Amino acid sequence: MALSFFAPLLALLLDKVLGEPKRWHPLAAFGQCATRAEHFFYGNGECSFVKRQWRGFIAVMVLMIPVTLAAWMLSALPVVGGIFSVVILYGCLGLQSLHEHARAVATSLFAGDLTAARQAVAMIVSRDTQTMNETQITRATIESVLENGNDAVFATLFWFFIFGAPGAVLLRAANTLDAMWGYKTAHYLHFGRFAAKFDDVLNWLPARLTAATFSLLGNTQRAWHCWRAQARHCASPNGGVVMTAGAGALQITLGGAAVYHGIAKEKILMGEGKTPTAFDIERALRLVRHSAWLWVFLYAIFCFFYA
Repeated sequence: MALSFFAPLLALLLDKVLGEPKRWHPLAAFGQCATRAEHFFYGNGECSFVKRQWRGFIAVMVLMIPVTLAAWMLSALPVVGGIFSVVILYGCLGLQSLHEHARAVATSLFAGDLTAARQAVAMIVSRDTQTMNETQITRATIESVLENGNDAVFATLFWFFIFGAPGAVLLRAANTLDAMWGYKTAHYLHFGRFAAKFDDVLNWLPARLTAATFSLLGNTQRAWHCWRAQARHCASPNGGVVMTAGAGALQITLGGAAVYHGIAKEKILMGEGKTPTAFDIERALRLVRHSAWLWVFLYAIFCFFYA
């Protein structure tokens, strides 16, 4: 019980001290398996849309079931199961990695090096970055901090709170497959449909709890207003909730013009307030960081009284 009580705290501390594993990262290995699975299950050009969707569903199941079962078996081992739970959660969290990537963008912006900033932001967004100006780079970085904060931190913690290590692994595996296959392009529209929808389902409640936490720790009135008025107009059912509330909490505006896979899109403006600068990247990171520690603190209180 004691280790379970401290598991999220220990995992966050490991993530803070050690950061993302530089070699043999489990999510990177899972991504490599997903690439091989895509080659095997995708099918040829004569495959119908329905069959392609079924192939995508089977690929997701083949990949996710074994890793989730492995996490369950390791965490259920006597004596060392609790240690495995901490290590597994640490491997699933991405708070420190998020900080490192976002700060790399901010550092380049402060130095006036737009080329380096574009290269740095390309590591954390799926949009085209070659022609971005400083404002677009800053907005894209903060959007990524808020949205990926939900995926890599809050949703991971939420499902760990509910199901332990298997829940965290299930969520992060779904995130990875959505990031690889969840695009509405000709190639992935049908094959990646289940991966995208499954990720949406797993993130639905955590995203709203994250938005509520951002609202609590930032400008509450503005965050709540932006969430209610703007989120339903966003393309992502979960990302929109997190970004509108986060932008409102920070009193900045996000969104605007962006280019995805060569196609220009005009995203709605999210939040209210000033145009963000490089200084606001650190403010967004602080909001995510403080929210994560609040969740761990509340989990510890719950375990103390009810576990």
